[in-house]
Amino acid sequence: MSLFLLLETSGKNCSVALANEKEIIASRSAVADHFIHAEELHGLIHKLNQENHITLQSLSAIAISKGPGSYTGLRIGVSAAKGLCYALKIPLIAIDTTEILAHYASLLHPDASFIYPAIDARRLEVYGALFNEELHRMNEDEPIIIDEYTFQSYPAEKLVIVGDGAEKCRAYVDNRVRILHALPEAGMMHEAVLHAWKHKRFEDVAYFEPFYLKEYTPGTSKKNIL
Repeated sequence: MSLFLLLETSGKNCSVALANEKEIIASRSAVADHFIHAEELHGLIHKLNQENHITLQSLSAIAISKGPGSYTGLRIGVSAAKGLCYALKIPLIAIDTTEILAHYASLLHPDASFIYPAIDARRLEVYGALFNEELHRMNEDEPIIIDEYTFQSYPAEKLVIVGDGAEKCRAYVDNRVRILHALPEAGMMHEAVLHAWKHKRFEDVAYFEPFYLKEYTPGTSKKNIL
């Protein structure tokens, strides 16, 4: 049976999971107010494999959340996934982060006709996309500033907004809209990974890059340079 290592590092939650074609076998995560991926990711992978008596050589593929999300988190996660795939000569599977959140919301709210994953992008901006009840994408991921017009075309009682940017939307929607605060986790990727594996939807390990959506803008240093 195929065995997969799933990595989710698009936000402040650094998450890893082992899965086969039937279920999630085990998972581990670490989360903090600042990014700890560089310190934690490889340790989490090692502990997960050790606890479940799995060797890297037994993996069939590695899956990574490709973004949109944090530049720092995505860069670290994708670098780790590519390095392992290259060394082990196994396929790389990349799953859009909004798709991961849409699958999660659909499991918790199967009656939803519309699911809007909202990933925090600071201030009132989110990275978002709309999915229908069959989890078909209705538009591409986009950076959007939330206002009173963003969701007015969708029936409130059939809409779920999910993600770490979901709370930003609460003040601009009908109170019947379901708000689901969630950080993406590796375990949420399982169904999408199986679909990609079945259809051999693999990435080119040498050339694959994270989907940042917006260009990286370094912050201004707070240190006094004089």
